[in-house]
Amino acid sequence: MTVPLWLAATVGATGVLLSKVDYNIFFMKFFRNLSRSKARARLYDNKYAMIPVMLGIEQPIKIQDDIDAENAMQITRDQLEEMDGFEDTPLYLSIKGRVYDVSAGGKFYADGGEYHDWVGKDASRSFGTGCRGGVDRTGMDC
Repeated sequence: MTVPLWLAATVGATGVLLSKVDYNIFFMKFFRNLSRSKARARLYDNKYAMIPVMLGIEQPIKIQDDIDAENAMQITRDQLEEMDGFEDTPLYLSIKGRVYDVSAGGKFYADGGEYHDWVGKDASRSFGTGCRGGVDRTGMDC
């Protein structure tokens, strides 16, 4: 029995397409999004919470601690530069515009510590690339 060429091509193409799909990743993302939408539905008493989650257009949930922190303190770049641990000042660093007090990690962030180069400045690029002082692999200062 001969198989029509169009049928062989369709089955062959379908087999190739199906072999490139990673079903494990697909189902992991699906069930993660399903659980996130259930949590949002319970939290906000919204029975339609699944739609924006599954479409990937939902807004991040802000917890009260984040809201309080945003309203509590604003710091300028000059003030951040002074918070480098010298003269009994706290250790602050900034990542993507958010300032963190890393004084509790003085072992790592204090003078002589492995990450002291990041203290008192915006360390977004250094944090993302892992570069600690000097020039990163792209030739930019970090």
